[in-house]
Amino acid sequence: MIITQAVGEDIRSEQMSLIPDAKFRCAITTCLPFTSVITTDIRNCQFACLGQSQCIAATFHRPTSNCELFDNMLNQNGNILADVDATSINVISGTRFPPEPTTTSTSTTTYTTTSATSTSTTSSTTSTTSTTTTSTTTSTTTSTSTTAAIQKWTMTGNMNVAREYHTASILINGLILVAGGYNGVYLNSAELYNSSTGTWTTTGNMNFARKYHTASVLANGRVLVAGGTNGTSNYLNSAELYNPLTGTWTMTGNMNIARYGSTASTLVNGSVLVVGGYNGVSYLNSAELYNPSTGTWTTTGSMSVAQAYHTASTLVNGSILVAGGYSTSCLNNAELYNSLTGTWTTTGSMSDARSTHTASTLANGLVLVAGGSNCVSYVDSTVLYDPSTGTWTATGSMSVERYYHTASTLADGSVLITGGSNGSSNYLNSAELYDPSTGIWTTTRSMNVGRYYHTASILANGLVLVAGGQGSGAGVLNSAELY
Repeated sequence: MIITQAVGEDIRSEQMSLIPDAKFRCAITTCLPFTSVITTDIRNCQFACLGQSQCIAATFHRPTSNCELFDNMLNQNGNILADVDATSINVISGTRFPPEPTTTSTSTTTYTTTSATSTSTTSSTTSTTSTTTTSTTTSTTTSTSTTAAIQKWTMTGNMNVAREYHTASILINGLILVAGGYNGVYLNSAELYNSSTGTWTTTGNMNFARKYHTASVLANGRVLVAGGTNGTSNYLNSAELYNPLTGTWTMTGNMNIARYGSTASTLVNGSVLVVGGYNGVSYLNSAELYNPSTGTWTTTGSMSVAQAYHTASTLVNGSILVAGGYSTSCLNNAELYNSLTGTWTTTGSMSDARSTHTASTLANGLVLVAGGSNCVSYVDSTVLYDPSTGTWTATGSMSVERYYHTASTLADGSVLITGGSNGSSNYLNSAELYDPSTGIWTTTRSMNVGRYYHTASILANGLVLVAGGQGSGAGVLNSAELY
């Protein structure tokens, strides 16, 4: 079945995410992606492509969540082909354009119409149209305008349970699974957010209460939760699986070492790499792999430095970049994990030590590390890691220092930072955006509630859901809001 889009029709008008196992494919099978990013579903892969002016095709690999962006196709006019076994979609003419114009642009529009069934084609950075007329007219208009997409925060339904130190996972059905956390007691409860209704519903409880655990969405759609803590000196090596079809949790193999404050990364082969953390006795440099097929964990190569509260980022080549963290002091080191060899190699160190920071993989393949604590003060500086050189360079600083904030890469390629703290009981409601093309941060609308230890999730509709956390004067929060 061939679906042909009208000239100028935005690719997002086709709900590709509704087609089972949908997969974009480059029309020239030998062309190489200019970058790859990890996305939760094919729709967000589309958004990632639309956010890059040079992107005219994308390939989404569902088992690995790998989204490849291409800049060469059959012609320069923006043809996009999506291959879904027997179903394909072509944009056969017209210009692809970004999701939301936010800058001043100059557009030149040429209209050509002939007779009663003619087509009017507009080449512009912002729009294209089709029309029918009964006359013949040719005209050219040039105009300059500034169109700003005004973003704001709106409150949405409250969670059933207030929580901080929880996890939030985007399920393949589009729901958001929030699990565990702490609100004065350790929690084993879980609930689901439905973006269509803006409401939360409870789902099955985990077998163990836990906070500071990890959560990973597997290729089969299940969610793996591992480690964490549920009491003083009670650190967990247990792991369990959430089944979205039944809403239930089942135990799976235990990790070899109890750990919290670790990271978990889903590798291109579908296994999950858990790295570092703390086990109540010492900080860890060990790492282990979860095999979804067998439900077992095996040890893999150890890092050169033990650490917790670090970040782990998946690079374009499939390597895992671990940066910063804490181990008796704050760290500036970085290491790379090679999933093919199971070994670690050191790479360039950051200029500043930091822990409890964020790391975001950009569409250009660079990794943005922002904020955190350097064990003396809180940090507003940000740095970029270049995988091609193994080096870090400073980029623009945020407007305020913050740690325990969240970072979300938006469809247009910018990075949204929300909340966090920069002092005792000083919980931030501010938010700011990083523009990779300029290296500049700009403040955006503030959240309705200051919060840290919260989560942020990008929904299928492109909105960002922020949930829970610790609030100024309000204790642990059950509120949630949308950007």
